[in-house]
Amino acid sequence: MTDDDTDLVRLAQTGDAAALGALLSRHEAGMRAVGISLLGWGPEAEDAVQDAMVVALSRIGEVRDPTAVGPWLRAIVRNNARMALRRPRAIPVAEPEWLALPSDTPTPEEALDRGALRDWVWHAIGDLSEPDRLVTLLRYYSDASSYDQIAALCDIPVGTVRSRLNHARRALAAGLRTSAEAAHADATAAADARWREGRDAIDAAMRGDFDRVVRDLWSPDAQMLVPGGARGDRDFAVRGMDKDLSDGVRQRLRNVVASRDVLIWETDLISPPDDPDHCPPGALWLQRLRNGRVRELRLFHPSPAHALAA
Repeated sequence: MTDDDTDLVRLAQTGDAAALGALLSRHEAGMRAVGISLLGWGPEAEDAVQDAMVVALSRIGEVRDPTAVGPWLRAIVRNNARMALRRPRAIPVAEPEWLALPSDTPTPEEALDRGALRDWVWHAIGDLSEPDRLVTLLRYYSDASSYDQIAALCDIPVGTVRSRLNHARRALAAGLRTSAEAAHADATAAADARWREGRDAIDAAMRGDFDRVVRDLWSPDAQMLVPGGARGDRDFAVRGMDKDLSDGVRQRLRNVVASRDVLIWETDLISPPDDPDHCPPGALWLQRLRNGRVRELRLFHPSPAHALAA
């Protein structure tokens, strides 16, 4: 087993998702035994194991001694289990605690976006159902990351947010275990293209040309929803942007998150100098796509991360 583990670790560290999947399958029984020993039979032990599998996506490159990969994986499960034991028991264990590791653990977006497995990860996220993919992108790639904010954006209960995140994590872990060697689309190239599109659109909007952006990127029947519940069509969106510009508000693109039918832009909102509190500090544009064009835009103002409790 040691020789095979060494080969699998080295292949996984080069970005071979099939090798990592084989490695996790080999050690799954031992990982589950650790979870059960600390948490007993039940979903919490399974969560600890699934979490460890997803964490391995980002941290396999840290393994210096491939012969010790089994103890390394079991240590991640043990840490996850201890975190679960410290959580208030009234909270359902449905959150993919990909950060439940020592302080040098990557941030959530790094945990899903760093290293040679990046293309595989984005391919796997793209294979999630639209509801699961949406909450995953919001939770781990946007400022609207609290359960309450995701629930508000998606018009679903907080409990549904938790269950969808849990389902997404299980799907990713299962995909690793069954991953076959295959080429996946270049995630970097796709992300770069979406960034260019977003920058061009926001730049055009700041020049007063948002109507062209809407014509180019939105479906004719697209709808826009704004904080407070107001809803309107494309003309409504253009009027809103024109009003912001006339008030002296400017936007600067800060983050882009893209999947097959979900596109998120996050912008810094810059208030006019004579009215520094005119608008919130940032906006999130949650765009749902149909055939590559925006069919619905929800505008949202995320709360500062330090003011939120997960």
